[in-house]
Amino acid sequence: MSAAGAPAAADWRGMAPGDTAPVVALADRVHPTFHEDEAVFRDRLALFPQGSLVLPAPGGGLAAYAIAYPARRFAPPPLDTVLGRLPEGADALYIHDVAVAPEWRGRGLAEPAIARLLALAEPFGAAVLVSVYGTPPFWARHGFRPVGDDALASKLASYGEDAVFMLRETMKEG
Repeated sequence: MSAAGAPAAADWRGMAPGDTAPVVALADRVHPTFHEDEAVFRDRLALFPQGSLVLPAPGGGLAAYAIAYPARRFAPPPLDTVLGRLPEGADALYIHDVAVAPEWRGRGLAEPAIARLLALAEPFGAAVLVSVYGTPPFWARHGFRPVGDDALASKLASYGEDAVFMLRETMKEG
C-alpha cells in the first residue's frame, strides 16, 4: 500500500482461492446487472491461475481484480458460465474482466494488471474482450479495436445492448 493509504499499483498479486468471495463482492458492486457466481471465479482461477489477479485494498477487501484465460478468438463465453476446461486450439487470451472499485478509479491502478495480461497474450497472438458500460475508448488506448461481426451478436447477448467485442493483435512468440 502507498503511504497515503491508497493501494499501490505495484501491489497486484496472484489470486488465491480465499480471494474468490471478495472478488464476487467487488464484481457485484462494479457490475450490478451482470452477476456471476463464485463458481465462475473459482473455475477461472483453477484453469489459468496466472491470469487471475487481485489488488488488495487498505484495511482489507479488494480494490480491484483482473481475470483472463486462453480462449478461441471469436468465441466469448456467455456470462456466468463455468467452463470446466480451456478450449483446445485457443488462439487468444480472453480478458474476462478488469474491475476497479469505484472509490479507487482514476489512479491508474488497472494499468499494471492490463500490462501483465497483455504479456500473457503474446504467445496466443491476440487478446480479446467484451467491452461494456461505454469503455471502448479505454480499451482503445491499450491497442484494442472493435470487431463488428454479425456472427458475434448472439454471443454478446448476455453482455447487454452496449457490448462491443474488441481485439488486440500481438506479436506471436517463436
